[in-house]
Amino acid sequence: MKLHVSTGPHVLTREVTQTLMLDVLIALAPTTVAGVYLFGLRAAWVICVSVIAAMISEYVWQKLMKQKASIKDLSAIVTGLILGLNLPSGVPLWMAALASAIAIILVKQLFGGIGNNFMNPAMFGRAFLLASWPARMTSFFLPERLLGNSQAAFGVDMISGATPLVPQKLGITLDIPLSDLLLGNIPGSIGEVCKIAILIGLVYMLVVKVISWHIPVFFVGSVALLSWLLGNDPLIAILSGGVLFGAVFMATDYATNPMQKIGHIIFGIGCGTMVVVIRKWGNYPEGVTYAILFMNCLTPLIDRLSSRRVYGMVKNHV
Repeated sequence: MKLHVSTGPHVLTREVTQTLMLDVLIALAPTTVAGVYLFGLRAAWVICVSVIAAMISEYVWQKLMKQKASIKDLSAIVTGLILGLNLPSGVPLWMAALASAIAIILVKQLFGGIGNNFMNPAMFGRAFLLASWPARMTSFFLPERLLGNSQAAFGVDMISGATPLVPQKLGITLDIPLSDLLLGNIPGSIGEVCKIAILIGLVYMLVVKVISWHIPVFFVGSVALLSWLLGNDPLIAILSGGVLFGAVFMATDYATNPMQKIGHIIFGIGCGTMVVVIRKWGNYPEGVTYAILFMNCLTPLIDRLSSRRVYGMVKNHV
């Protein structure tokens, strides 16, 4: 019999990586279904290619490095799915595959695998495409299913268009029904447009305690407050672009956000502030991707500043 000895505290839990990833996949299901419904078969192809490329990249890399295959923990599927949902439906399939390979190999595996990456892999994959092919990544098709209603807000002869963030950045006020913003009747990435589906996923993850409410609430709240202070419509600010999707599914990544609750609050406020700063003064109308990556880099510092003193430890006086 082998005796395993480890330091305390000892917490008994049935949660493993696979069950956590499965819960995230369940939470992403409404958003995935809504994205395919709105953007059609092309969106399904983008998502499938992204997921398959992520799985193959992880499996091949681990075989080449003679590591134990971890494909069964579902983390590669989650990365590929989140990345695919962050892409426009018209993006070339080879770009989706390339972004997934870079996310898995460059950001996840080269840093030691799951839990050791300091950036969100899916976000880095999207940032790579956005920096390399900005025109491709900012060309959004209108939802196929709701094209008739979208024509009223975005123009009769439009096949593709920018998100409502572009007119807002230019100081133009669009009269977009709240129902269109909630149901996804706007241009955007596959998974970010239907806010109701995202909120369903948020509720599920809160109920099963996969995530806590701190990061999403302070992330979205910061965007709303600062947008209002700058004279923009806070509802348009949080219901357009990827704020909700980023706050729920990407900023809450275990490996890349702080450990303490106070750190979560700082992280959420930092993400929201960076989004507003980039939207207001940056070259891009959207800033969620770079805001989350920037705060990922600050996570070790936030952890250091917000860490609790361990019981029995004496403060080191320099």
